[in-house]
Amino acid sequence: MIMKRFDKLKMVRKCFLALTSCVLILTSCNNETKNPPLEVKTQPVNTKPHINAPDFNSDSAFAYIKAQAGMGPRIPGSRAHEAAANYFEKKFKEYGAEVIIQKFTATTFDGKKWLGKNIIASFNPENPNRILLSAHWDSRPFCDRDTLKENQKKSCPGVNDGASGAGVLLEVARLLAKQKTKIGIDIILWDMEDYGAGQTGLAPDGIEDDWGLGSQYWSKNPHKPGYVAKYGILLDMVGGKNTNFPIELTSAYYAGQIQKNIWTTGQNLGFANYFSDKTIGEIVDDHLYINKWANIPCVDIIGYNISGKGFFPQHHTLTDDLNAIDKNTLKAVGQTLLEVIYNEQ
Repeated sequence: MIMKRFDKLKMVRKCFLALTSCVLILTSCNNETKNPPLEVKTQPVNTKPHINAPDFNSDSAFAYIKAQAGMGPRIPGSRAHEAAANYFEKKFKEYGAEVIIQKFTATTFDGKKWLGKNIIASFNPENPNRILLSAHWDSRPFCDRDTLKENQKKSCPGVNDGASGAGVLLEVARLLAKQKTKIGIDIILWDMEDYGAGQTGLAPDGIEDDWGLGSQYWSKNPHKPGYVAKYGILLDMVGGKNTNFPIELTSAYYAGQIQKNIWTTGQNLGFANYFSDKTIGEIVDDHLYINKWANIPCVDIIGYNISGKGFFPQHHTLTDDLNAIDKNTLKAVGQTLLEVIYNEQ
């Protein structure tokens, strides 16, 4: 056994010497070319530092929603409408925003003319790198989806459908006053979004673009000439119980990558049961005109009951009141929104 091992060692030594000779020959050949050795340069990894977004307070957002609900339906021409406009202006100024009230005259599908008001609050207004956040603040003048016929001509309370989005954005404004973002933020509350013909049976044949009258006006007449934003995020019906926020196709067409980032952010925060990967069709909402006419890619975070294949059960009924609101839903939307905007470079 010992001799066999010794013989193997001799053979290994001979092989090693042969290989060494080959390496020396190859090395001398390579040296004759006199080519300098290749220098491998490593590129620095461009990693963005993560910003800890402030904590979204759903109780605070609910308080803003409750304040709006207490005014009554915010329909054009009403005292509640005027009171709400004053309330928003006061709150935004309290939080340090530069506030513009954009007044416009709109003709609704029924031939009536109304004075509308878009409420525009700008944070860090001198920064050219901007993001647009928005929601509508008006109430629908008709509860045309109510099962009781006597309610169908009454004005909707408009709590989830209207006040919820405005309430979330007021809470965002309160937090922006405490912790600034690296970018400029514009919050716009649209007026007269919900005065479309719908199921009223009153619309003349061939009517188009009867919804989103405030966003239509702004998209053609921005509050500042040449206004530009990297992208926009629209909130609509963002406080409902057992609701989902699916992939809406108008958003996917105009702002698919932005939409993907928002949904991924929400899912990573633990809100995957809200931010669904399921898809719904194109929805006519304020974001349509922001995309088409203002040329700002805009995503609609809109509440939808996937299992029920429609909006929340109280949609356009007299029961769209505070009972329709779930603070957990407000938290999911608000925290996701904050995470996105605070980590935008």
